[in-house]
Amino acid sequence: MTPALILTADPDFVDLAQAECRQARPDAQFLDQLSPGVWTVALPTGFVALAEQWQGQPPIFVRHICPVQTTIPLSETARDVTMLERAVKRDFVELVGPELPFSVQTRIFTAAPYKPFDVNARLSDAIRTITGTPLDVRNPVQVLSVVAAAGTAYLGLSLAAHNLSDWAGGERRFARDEGQISRAEFKLLEALAVFKIELPPRGVALDLGAAPGGWTRVLRQRRQYVTAVDPADLHPSLQADANVRHKRVTAEAYLAEGPDTFDLIVNDMRLDARDSARLMVAYAPYLYPHGIALMTFKLPQEKRQQALDHAFNILRQAYKIAGARQLFHNRSEITVYLKHKT
Repeated sequence: MTPALILTADPDFVDLAQAECRQARPDAQFLDQLSPGVWTVALPTGFVALAEQWQGQPPIFVRHICPVQTTIPLSETARDVTMLERAVKRDFVELVGPELPFSVQTRIFTAAPYKPFDVNARLSDAIRTITGTPLDVRNPVQVLSVVAAAGTAYLGLSLAAHNLSDWAGGERRFARDEGQISRAEFKLLEALAVFKIELPPRGVALDLGAAPGGWTRVLRQRRQYVTAVDPADLHPSLQADANVRHKRVTAEAYLAEGPDTFDLIVNDMRLDARDSARLMVAYAPYLYPHGIALMTFKLPQEKRQQALDHAFNILRQAYKIAGARQLFHNRSEITVYLKHKT
């Protein structure tokens, strides 16, 4: 059976990702696992129908999809790159919109003597030379996806918006900077990008369970005044910041004090998803009507969908769930974007 698309999810959440796909398209058939979390999918209704359905309501656990329009056999030698270039010239250059920025995104799950960069550079040069289409690897409008695995290359051209992520496989990468406090910063950076959140100028933010302060640091970089709530110490760089107020109490104790009101509340605490949802509902009265909230849900190993549904139902008492995704920088968790319930 010929695959119509390649679907990517975190290996620990493949079952939930497959369930999302089948719920959206009951005729979807999962064929081969190319790598942990990466599957070929047969879909009689085609890639575009599913992609457009998910544009309005993105799935939580499926990170990335891309179409399969051409397959070619691989020899796992340097000659493969030339064969890929020939396939692109034969099957794709006439499909490329000449005025829409493009990128080539390659993933290799085989012991080949070439790297994704080698393929990207060769195919990008071929497309630009023939069509004059501008290359923009950070903000492409159209993407040529190449996935190499098990002696076969799968190629497909699509709008970046149809792929659920602008990054190959949904792997949103950030450069580690000198002042980084923790890798948790990447989770917040990715959430702000994926949910397209613009923070208010000089906003007032609350960071629950802040220590050692990774999320507080990201918020300060975006000129937010931050109340960081945690009994533990913050990083020394934040202790010296006059625009960070450290409340050395638990989130529950600060709630009992009667908090201020905030433009943004964030919560990356290591709580069960349902307990974390209850805490966020308790803080809802202290969020301005225009305010937003971001939180992570830690999911159990068993009955994860039931736990998630329960937590969502708790949140809906006070919030509108504006988005929920299992992001690349999440671990056994998802990130949830909330707005005031109206």
